[in-house]
Amino acid sequence: MGEGKSGVESSGYFLDVERSALGRPWRPRLDSGGELRALAIAQIGGQDELIARVLAGRGVEPEAVGRYLDPTLRELMPDPFVMRDMEAATERLKRAVERGERVAIFGDYDVDGACSAALLSETLIACGCETIIHIPDRVTEGYGPNAEAITSFAARGAKLVVTVDCGAVSHEPFEHARRLGLDVISFDHHQAPETLPPALALVDPNRQDDLSGLGNLCAAGVVFMACVALNRALRDSGFFSARKPPDLLAALDLVALATVADVVPLIGLNRAFVVKGLQVMRRRRRPGLTALLDVAGADGPPRPYHLGFMIGPRINAGGRIGDAALGARLLTTSDEIEARAIAAELDRLNRARQLIEIEALAEAEAEALFSLGLEERGAAVVVAGAHWPPGVVGLLAARLKERFGRPAFAFSLAGGHATGSGRSIAGVDLGKAVRAAVEAGVLVKGGGHAMAAGATLVSERLGEWRAFLEERLAGPVARARAEASLHIDAAMTAGAATAELAQKLEAAGPYGSGNPEPVFVLPRHRLTDVMAVGADHLRARAVAGDGAVIEAIAFRAAGNALGEALTRLRGTQIHLAATLGLNRYGGRERAQLRLVDAAEAGR
Repeated sequence: MGEGKSGVESSGYFLDVERSALGRPWRPRLDSGGELRALAIAQIGGQDELIARVLAGRGVEPEAVGRYLDPTLRELMPDPFVMRDMEAATERLKRAVERGERVAIFGDYDVDGACSAALLSETLIACGCETIIHIPDRVTEGYGPNAEAITSFAARGAKLVVTVDCGAVSHEPFEHARRLGLDVISFDHHQAPETLPPALALVDPNRQDDLSGLGNLCAAGVVFMACVALNRALRDSGFFSARKPPDLLAALDLVALATVADVVPLIGLNRAFVVKGLQVMRRRRRPGLTALLDVAGADGPPRPYHLGFMIGPRINAGGRIGDAALGARLLTTSDEIEARAIAAELDRLNRARQLIEIEALAEAEAEALFSLGLEERGAAVVVAGAHWPPGVVGLLAARLKERFGRPAFAFSLAGGHATGSGRSIAGVDLGKAVRAAVEAGVLVKGGGHAMAAGATLVSERLGEWRAFLEERLAGPVARARAEASLHIDAAMTAGAATAELAQKLEAAGPYGSGNPEPVFVLPRHRLTDVMAVGADHLRARAVAGDGAVIEAIAFRAAGNALGEALTRLRGTQIHLAATLGLNRYGGRERAQLRLVDAAEAGR
């Protein structure tokens, strides 16, 4: 079976694979309409057959191929004022700029919060304002604004507080700000309750009365829209007749980083943010990002992989087990020496975080297996540990979600309360469940969005929380798991999986949440040299019938069903499902498969 073929059998399954090593049916991504669209893209647009199938599988029409491959903000950016409260927020920020006020910025302790705070701060500074950035300590302050921080802002002369990537549920802190005579603006993207906190403006595309349709934006995307609105308002008032306006396009590196790291859908405007932001990042003009790319050992020009798996985790490490403010400081510094020092510290913290995570994950998996039983029954995984740092529970939840294929929550126990983080699977809205639990009194507080959420509850009520999730999520999880197929873009052979093809696929990206990386099947290839690398990865070679060979790696496969299948079927002919990328090492680029599933080849 050659490059670009569909491989669909009469059964409707790809290569008749009804149950793979990971228990999934393989389905073709393209339906009959998609097949026709792929043919038209190949014939009219002059694209390779396989690239045409990838584009068609992402809903690209033949006449839109050029715009898709080179998206422009000019075409995709909506009017910022379509978001509820944006006019009020812009007017208050404009007033702060015209008066030269000191503005306090309160951000979340993750990548999106750091990028949002840095973006707003550098925009206001370019307009002549002074700013105070405060990133809370995860352990001593917890998530979101707090009265102590707001009191300190007032003491330092701030007249305006702006929260970024938080604030949608901050009733008491905003009341406290009002009593102190401070105005509050919130730029958030988390699901908001029906009764909103008392802010001068709460700009959140996921508040229930916002009709903008921009709910896929991360917080930095919302803040970028606000900066565009502020620039426009100041330009219209003649403010920039005597000074240079902020270069917002140069700040797209921050928006791209936050968009990838916060795992929001890479479609439409978000995809344009990432494409253009990566172009900015390749110029290496932000000392902090340059230093972090270098200390992380990034190979070649920055790609979404670097943002999601090398840069993001290191910035997050400060908020997880160190100084939460390090990320924002790194992103705002213009001092190369300071940037290198902060990057080195974040790299050290990330290595320490990895060791903590390995130990905690072993405990969490053991508890999850005991809870679910041998047959792994249950709608959700809920685990808790007395010695897990609050900063790693989100990582544990993500790993458990991958391992057990269902929503997962991990909690850190301290002082009679459990503080945790959850991750969900496609089709199951975790943020909605958390909001319902807060309203029902099961949780002390909580919030989030469909795929990720945070929660705090009294430790003794963990059992009640498990029961609440079982009752509320049983139906959605059962449906989501039943529909969980691996969608295949095309079949190819090892000989067709070249570095040139990988480069073309990369140019058709970026891929991520909502815009999945293309998955290809290599039918009846022989797997050789299967060996463990690192803590839990497997490396191998795939050999086609004609003798063509390509390197393959299966991340975190050791000990799970995929790893067991690859080891057991070594040397035999099997069907391999994989993504295709580039392995850049020693100045050379080679094609490499990332194995995501496998299936026995029938006779």
